[in-house]
Amino acid sequence: MGLFEAILLSIVTSATPLLIAALGELVTERSGVLNLGVEGMMIMGAVSGFAFGIMTGNPYLGMLGAIVTGALFSLVFAFMTITLVTNQVATGLALTILGLGVSGLWGEAFVGIPGVRMQPIEIPLLSQIPFIGKLLFAQDLIFYISILLLAGVSYFLFRSRAGLTLRAVGDNHVSAHALGISVAKTRYLAVMFGGACSGLAGGHLSLVYTSQWIENMTSGRGWIALALVVFASWRPTRVLIGAYLFGAMGILQLHIQAQGVKIPSQFLSALPYIATVVVLVIISRNRRLTMMNTPASLGKGFVPDR
Repeated sequence: MGLFEAILLSIVTSATPLLIAALGELVTERSGVLNLGVEGMMIMGAVSGFAFGIMTGNPYLGMLGAIVTGALFSLVFAFMTITLVTNQVATGLALTILGLGVSGLWGEAFVGIPGVRMQPIEIPLLSQIPFIGKLLFAQDLIFYISILLLAGVSYFLFRSRAGLTLRAVGDNHVSAHALGISVAKTRYLAVMFGGACSGLAGGHLSLVYTSQWIENMTSGRGWIALALVVFASWRPTRVLIGAYLFGAMGILQLHIQAQGVKIPSQFLSALPYIATVVVLVIISRNRRLTMMNTPASLGKGFVPDR
C-alpha cells in the first residue's frame, strides 16, 4: 500500500503541469487561436520561477514570476498573430524555439544551484485520512490551483456570458465582429491566459517537481499539453482525465525501469510520446468526434472590414 500510494502521489505531481498548461491552451484555442508555443512559454516559466525563487528566497514569489513571465511572453505571439496577422503555426513554432534559446541563456547562471521548494499545504484533519489524505489534502499550492482552474474554466466557458462571447469568436469571428464583439481584445486576453497557465506549469517543474533548474527541463511536456486539448475534444473535464493518464504513463515507465524489467530504457522514455501519437491517430480516424467541438475559426487570422 505504501508503494502504491507513493506511485499515485508521483502521478499527481507529474500530471499537474500538464493539466494547467492544457487548460490554458484550451481557452486559447476556444477563442480561435492556435498557439504552438506552449513548450516555449513553459520553459520560460520554469527558468523565471526558479530565478525569482532564488533571488527572493520565496517560492510563492517565484510562482508569481513564472505566471507573469508566461503571460508577457505570450504577448509576443499575440502581437504577431492577432495584430500583424502572421501565420499562427509558424509563429508558435518560432515562439517555442525562442523560449528554449532564451531560457538556456538566462538559466546558465543557475545550473547546479539548489532551488527553493514549495512545501505541501496540509489541511488539518483531512490530511490524516488514510490513503487519500496525503493524496488530496497534503499537496502544494499549485495542485490546488490546478483543480480550481479546472472548475473555473468549465464554469467560464459554459455558464458565463464572457465564455459564450469567447466561444462565439472561436466559432465565427466574422459574425462575432458584426455583433460588435472585439475579436482582437477577446483573443489577446485568451492568449495571455494561456501564457500565464503555461508559465505556471513551467514554474511547477522548477519549484515543486525538481526544485532545480535544468536546461530543456520541460522535455516535450508542452507538446503533450497541446495533444491533450485535441484528446479532450476541447472539453475541460476530459483534459483532467487525459492529463492524469499521460502523467501515469511518465511515472510508470520510471517504476518499470527501477524494477529492472528488461526493456530498453530509450523505449520506456519514449512511451508517453508514443502514446500521444497513438491517441491522436485514433481520434483523427473519427472525423465526427474531431469536428464536434473544434472551433471553426481555429488557426485563422482575422482582419476586420474597414
